[in-house]
Amino acid sequence: MRRAVLPALLSLCVTGVHCGRQAVMVPHPDKAKLLVCLTASGRERAIASTRTWRRRRERILADMQLVMGPLPDASKRVPLDVLVLEEAELAKVTRKKVTYAAEKDDRVPAYLFVPKDLKGKAPAMLCLHQTTGIGKGEPAGLGGDPNLHYALELAERGYVTLAPDYPNFGDYKLDAYRRGYASATMKGIWNHMRAVDLLESWPGVDPDRIGCIGHSLGGHNTLFLAAFDERIKVAVTSCGFNSFPKYHGGNLGGWSHGGYMPRIASVYGRDARKIPFDFTEVLAALAPRPCFVSAPTKDDNFELSGVDDCVRAALPVYELFGARDRLVAIHPDCGHGFPPAARQAAYTFIGRALGK
Repeated sequence: MRRAVLPALLSLCVTGVHCGRQAVMVPHPDKAKLLVCLTASGRERAIASTRTWRRRRERILADMQLVMGPLPDASKRVPLDVLVLEEAELAKVTRKKVTYAAEKDDRVPAYLFVPKDLKGKAPAMLCLHQTTGIGKGEPAGLGGDPNLHYALELAERGYVTLAPDYPNFGDYKLDAYRRGYASATMKGIWNHMRAVDLLESWPGVDPDRIGCIGHSLGGHNTLFLAAFDERIKVAVTSCGFNSFPKYHGGNLGGWSHGGYMPRIASVYGRDARKIPFDFTEVLAALAPRPCFVSAPTKDDNFELSGVDDCVRAALPVYELFGARDRLVAIHPDCGHGFPPAARQAAYTFIGRALGK
């Protein structure tokens, strides 16, 4: 099984990243000004090459870990030991209820969908749920909002799909903090990386054609996963983010509770100016991989202008790679949802990215 592709200097860049020959020891204060880095003396230097951008990207991943806690290393990996608990034959797909080992003494429940007419190696999509009590059951089509049944819908289109539970949703009860994590967010990232391990090792999946899609909670977890795991070749985020300063007018209580990143409160005082990363940078960290953003005009959770701020800031990084058309944002005229036309546009985008 292949392992996640992570920056070679990730363990070093918590304390410093190099811009040219001089070390950068602090995050850049302007999270929307991405094509510059700081020299050791604090002066700005323009980023004019993808090589230099990758050095700032390492800084971004390091800054995310200051808030989320460190990404686990390979020592946490154990055999996946996938167990199939039950199967259901649907019209076009087989639905399997499974669990897999994320780490020692920790099994994640999930639904795995396999198309019945599967021929050769198919693309796969990891499907992350929103904040809903039934967790994985919603993208699996077993309840909740019919507009969020994307694991089932994508499987019916010929993708192998996997919908896992996030900690303390669905069938998955776990205290991430007792297990040594600094945030539930980082525990989710690790579990989702193990989910990618499962997909790339599943018979019939092309390991070079794996993507991720999610709404709301699943929307930002899609971006977090794709930032740390370059095996994700396409990301679709629905109602998943805006800039921290514009999240509920800068009230970051929604980001700082135990289901997310408590250090936003305990270390950074819920002050967007002090948090060492923002979604401008997370979005840019995906470049040049394709990313589709569905940001409704009436979303009362992630206000639209803050989404536009992030997309506008990230586009120059995509342009640096000659990939401007790979970052796409649409704005459905609705509230916090993922309506049919937006999903159809997202599925078309995924198909182009993964050759489906």
